[in-house]
Amino acid sequence: MKMDPEFEQRLLHVQNGQRSAGTPVYRSPVKESFGDRFIPMRSKAVWQINFDLKPENLMQNVAPVINYQKVNSDNSKDSAAYVCLLKNELLNAGIEDVKDQTNDGQRAALIQREQKNLFQYRVNSAPTSCESSPYSLSPVGNKSQRLLRSPRKAVRKISRIPFKVLDAPELQDDFYLNLVDWSSQNILSVGLGSCVYLWSACTSQVTRLCDLSCETDSVTSVSWSERGNLIAVGTHKGFTQIWDVSANKKLSTLSGHHARVGALAWNGDLLASGSRDRMIFLRDTRTPLVIPEKKMPGHRQEVCGLKWSPDNQHLASGGNDNKLFVWNSRAVAPLQTYSEHMAAVKAIAWSPHQHGLLASGGGTADRRIRFWNTITGRPLQCIDTGSQVCNLAWSKHSSELVSTHGYSQNQILVWKYPSLVQIAKLTGHTFRVLYLAMSPDGESIVTGAGDETLRFWNVFSKTRSTKETKSALNLFTRIR
Repeated sequence: MKMDPEFEQRLLHVQNGQRSAGTPVYRSPVKESFGDRFIPMRSKAVWQINFDLKPENLMQNVAPVINYQKVNSDNSKDSAAYVCLLKNELLNAGIEDVKDQTNDGQRAALIQREQKNLFQYRVNSAPTSCESSPYSLSPVGNKSQRLLRSPRKAVRKISRIPFKVLDAPELQDDFYLNLVDWSSQNILSVGLGSCVYLWSACTSQVTRLCDLSCETDSVTSVSWSERGNLIAVGTHKGFTQIWDVSANKKLSTLSGHHARVGALAWNGDLLASGSRDRMIFLRDTRTPLVIPEKKMPGHRQEVCGLKWSPDNQHLASGGNDNKLFVWNSRAVAPLQTYSEHMAAVKAIAWSPHQHGLLASGGGTADRRIRFWNTITGRPLQCIDTGSQVCNLAWSKHSSELVSTHGYSQNQILVWKYPSLVQIAKLTGHTFRVLYLAMSPDGESIVTGAGDETLRFWNVFSKTRSTKETKSALNLFTRIR
């Protein structure tokens, strides 16, 4: 009987029971175990890549317009943790922190595509990393336990109920007027009919500043100076009155406009006024009779919104012609023109955190909040709010902003920027929320509507965000 050549070679290499150096080790082949039926292999399935039937280029050409009803609600973090827990227990995803899922789509794109056969004969006999100890009393695995124990940031609660409500009789229901403003001295000014009233937030005392009924005129706009000692009052006949509040005395009356003055904006001692006559005047309140006003033509219909940038270098104006202009105080023509809005632009707000970031809101036919990079002149983001945008205001301490709305929901919304996640929805007004002002500390806002009420809300936190905003627009954090 002839010996197997391979077995004979192995016997010759063995000397005195030991293997010679350099001799390879021959191991008996191990047969892989297979099941007798189809068993789903979920542990290594890359679901977003292997079993996604949606075409890859389906969403490439979609306009970046976000619907606020589809963004995450207040329970988004709880929902994200629950989804991660299900992935761990059902798919053995091995997630230990909810934050790890922020870039899950980007990581999945880097994973090598596996075969798309979900059912295989092969049995996965190796224990997975998500299996828990046999002595554990928890119904979930080790990774899921670490996921549930991971630290989570506390969700800030915003009260849905105003902490104060004041009556405001004869508060006009007119979209193009600006009748409420809050000074740096914590005094609220309100234009009611032909009078301007002052309400002290410290003492709750109400005083009447002026009455234009003797002049057969009415108040159409009010605006405090930066120091809070002067207040400008725009009238229906086109006049702008400057009042010293401490002395309760009218300093001057500025003429020039041929129609009502619905928008006012201070820049130090300079005052910009926008009127129904489509003109913007820029005047020095210290010498109104010596230096003539500077005329800034451009709008083809009524000017209903004016706001200076935080560095006082640029003026943004919105009009009923659906145009948004950005001006320089030294130029006669607008530096930039934005025509994307489909309705009147009254809501304008400059970001105090990112240089050159401007937000604007459109009327009933538009309903969108748009963000602009005024440094490059390009549009950034856009969100459809579902109702008329009446006012916008940025938080002084964090990258959040509040918007007030008219037709048809009459609500107040708080947004997180740049994710544009809706943080809170405040309701209570029965008419359009046409007026908005922020307290000096940046924590509270006051809203006014045609229901003749003023409502005070706590919407912003005083604590500044410790996480620095990373943006190409933030020039203050870079060495130039």
